[in-house]
Amino acid sequence: MSEFEILDASWMRGHPLPDPGDQGKHGRGQVLVVGGEAELAGAAMLAGVAALRSGAGKLQVAVASDAVAVLSVALPEARVLALPKDQADGAADLVTQHASRCDALLIGPGMIDDSKGRAAALLSLGTGRPTIVDAGALRAVPNARPQQGLVLTPNAGEMAALLNEEKAAIDADPLAAGHRAAQRFKAVVVVKGAISFVVGPDGAAARYAGGGPGLGVSGSGDVLGGLITGLLARGADPFLASAWGVFVHGESGAQLAAKVGKLGYLAREIADEAPSILSSF
Repeated sequence: MSEFEILDASWMRGHPLPDPGDQGKHGRGQVLVVGGEAELAGAAMLAGVAALRSGAGKLQVAVASDAVAVLSVALPEARVLALPKDQADGAADLVTQHASRCDALLIGPGMIDDSKGRAAALLSLGTGRPTIVDAGALRAVPNARPQQGLVLTPNAGEMAALLNEEKAAIDADPLAAGHRAAQRFKAVVVVKGAISFVVGPDGAAARYAGGGPGLGVSGSGDVLGGLITGLLARGADPFLASAWGVFVHGESGAQLAAKVGKLGYLAREIADEAPSILSSF
């Protein structure tokens, strides 16, 4: 038996997403994206748009207070929350309050290193909701309390930091690294790369090798995180949401490569392809 399944159109047809029916925006779930610094507030916007493009019904975005006014205009579909400056506990309290009313939470877009401790404070409290951790917020995971519904989305360098290993070891066998991380943190782990793996704590694993080199562009990972979060909010379990998110992200890149070029399309364009891909299944 193969040690992983292949994420392709056949797999997606055999593992459909939950059908939200005609319940309106409330029936498709609410997403909360927790961003980082003001100068990287666009990362939270990319993730939030991707969550809506994957079918989530409602969106909240929490960013540095300096970015609230601009983001409120740039992203009118969202309620934009202001994170207190240099107050990790205050930010955690604010997010926890709003997380109690959301269906899926994404922490990390625009966080460089969590130097202010916001992710650490939030993860130490526990969110009580399916939670995706990305980018600089991943640094808080090793010391966080265990929680249900956790998804980690590291690249090879971030995975090396998570496991306290050399990056060369991750590059040599990313699937094995994914299994180690999934077991250690009791999480679904998406090992991002030219070939991506989705690994569950129960040993399940899947591989996606499509998409193309154009997906290696600034902001692409934020879009992937948003897609997974939106699918979680719609009711998919963490492994299914992650597998679909990886597939839709990759196929969006393939579509853009055909329309724009193998290289040169922007991360902000990736999520726009998602609805047509999702509606084809």
